Parts: sequence; C-alpha cells; structure tokens
Amino acid sequence: MSLSFIAILMFVNALGVTASAGVGIAEKVCAFIMLIPSAFMQSMSAFVAQNVGAHKIDRANKTLYSGIVLSLVFGILMSFLTFHFRSNMAGIFTTNPIVIKAGADYLEAYAIDCLLTCFLFCFVGFYNGVGQTVFVMVQGIIGAFCVRIPVPYVMSHQRPVSLFHIGLATPCSTIIQIVLCLIVFHHMQTKLKESRT
Repeated sequence: MSLSFIAILMFVNALGVTASAGVGIAEKVCAFIMLIPSAFMQSMSAFVAQNVGAHKIDRANKTLYSGIVLSLVFGILMSFLTFHFRSNMAGIFTTNPIVIKAGADYLEAYAIDCLLTCFLFCFVGFYNGVGQTVFVMVQGIIGAFCVRIPVPYVMSHQRPVSLFHIGLATPCSTIIQIVLCLIVFHHMQTKLKESRT
C-alpha cells in the first residue's frame, strides 16, 4: 500500500509544485481521518482471534457486523465533514489559496473512501483474526498494483488534469478489495454451513 501511495505522489509531482503540495497536505488530513478505522481493524483482529480460538465462530461473525456498523457511523460523519469542509481541512496546513484548492480537490475523492474504509478495514481485521493473512496480503497487492497505481497514471495524462480524478484511485481500489473480501467471506460461510451439516 505504501508503494502505491508513493507512486501516486510520483505522478502528482510531475504536475508541479502546487499539485504536489496539495496532495501532500491532503495525505496529512487523510492520515488523521484513518486513525479510527485503523483502530477498528486492530481491535477487530484481536477480538475475532479470541473468539476463533474459543471456537465461537458465530460470535466472530457478529463482531464483524457490529464493527462495520459502528465504523460506518464514524465513516458517514467523516465523509460529510471531509466533503463539505475539505477546504477548511486543507487550510489547517497552509494559507496559500492555490494549494488549499489543490488539497481540497484531492480530499473530495477521499470523502468517498471514508465511507468505504469502514467496510474494508473491518474485513481486514476479521481476516487477520481468523488467520487468513495470505488473503489479506493478496487483496492488498491487487488493490495497489491493479488499481491504485494504474488509475492515477492514466488520470495524470488526461487533460485537463484533475486531482479529484487522481484521488479516485483510492476509493476504486477499496471497492475492488471489498468485493474480494465479500467473495471470500461468502465462501467461508458456505464451508462453515457444510461442515455443520
């Protein structure tokens, strides 16, 4: 994931100092926004692992559902704030109006991701808890190298260049990763039902 965000910065750096500064500021805001979803992911992993160890699979599943609902409440709030107050958020780090505009454009796309990460991070925590760490790695690699790197590359060559369009790489990647998580979750639940019959 870190490599894909470095690639995004590389594409943005080619657009000039203003775009680079705007995305740099937006990423600082995004790091703060992601603190709570990250906390959900880590606590989900620990709680699910305890329940799996106690052979309480149903309780582990309920943990996933509860975590998603609680995280979604935060996601809706942060998505609303990020979308409607993105210029104010970018303005925390600079007074330059051009850089604020660039950061706000990038944050507009990130407002979408605020809603999606509450699902993805909870799923990642769940899969770490049940020991499916290889799948977590694979879906992360697919999201990064199949979406989060190609999309900004293509968007950075469109004219006129829009940081909003470049920023869409993150929610697009998150959607693909959520779909992969849902497929594996459905497969796991099917196998669990078959083992009980």
